[in-house]
Amino acid sequence: MDIAPLERKAARLRQFLAESGRLLIAYSGGADSAFLAWVAHQVLGDSMLAVVADSPSLARTHLEDALAFAREYQIPVQVLETRELENPDYARNDGMRCFHCKDELFTVLEQYRSAHGFDAIAYGVNLDDQGDFRPGQEAARQHHVAAPLLEAGLTKSEIRELARQAGLRVWDKPASACLSSRVEYGRSVTPEVLSVIEQGEDAIRELGFRQFRVRHHGEIVRIEIAPEELPQALTTGMAHEFSRIFRDLGFKFVTLDLEGFRSGSMNSLLPIEKLGRASGS
Repeated sequence: MDIAPLERKAARLRQFLAESGRLLIAYSGGADSAFLAWVAHQVLGDSMLAVVADSPSLARTHLEDALAFAREYQIPVQVLETRELENPDYARNDGMRCFHCKDELFTVLEQYRSAHGFDAIAYGVNLDDQGDFRPGQEAARQHHVAAPLLEAGLTKSEIRELARQAGLRVWDKPASACLSSRVEYGRSVTPEVLSVIEQGEDAIRELGFRQFRVRHHGEIVRIEIAPEELPQALTTGMAHEFSRIFRDLGFKFVTLDLEGFRSGSMNSLLPIEKLGRASGS
């Protein structure tokens, strides 16, 4: 990686943040938002606040780790409750679910911003996120949410490299979307469904896997394991473990996806015309 262009992008990011005034950061604890919160705290000090949106779609392990990272670097952090599951448009889980999620998030953040005298809201979208189906970005645009990493032209790999250089432990943290992203489109998102997914992922983590997803397809569970970890999963003993775990959670059929883990795999099940309508094209 060429260091000079990366340094210029990092400087551009810091300049953007310095000009932002008092800033709220939508913070999930993932590599992108954690790095953004850390840099914002370096630049703005206590004139920034990292905000975690807490709901049944946020796994407890992710909430605990996000709070732990903030404590490690004395980053001001606040947990706010969001109620996206109470919105029927979200719960019905069509191709616009992420829009309704982010719309709720940014509505709550805007109320907090107004009540506590902050000047702006920012989130951790980056350059690579522009190439995927992400209706949540439309909600961000509608709410005029700033995108400092995108403004700086940073890619995911560049963000991870800058985090590595800074010694941040999240630099190689596996990507992790909300629990609702594991539910097949058209199947209602409920606290019960999310709890089953979370229990399944906790159990897989305890088996020693690092990057994976539990995809909920009604009576069928589809387990995605990172390609480099698949050999560990493709054993008779592990098959028995997967079957035991997920039958106990109520699934009739337990499957292992041989393509392995990939972000956004549920999007491949959406008809192309729905993707087009949802993205505004």
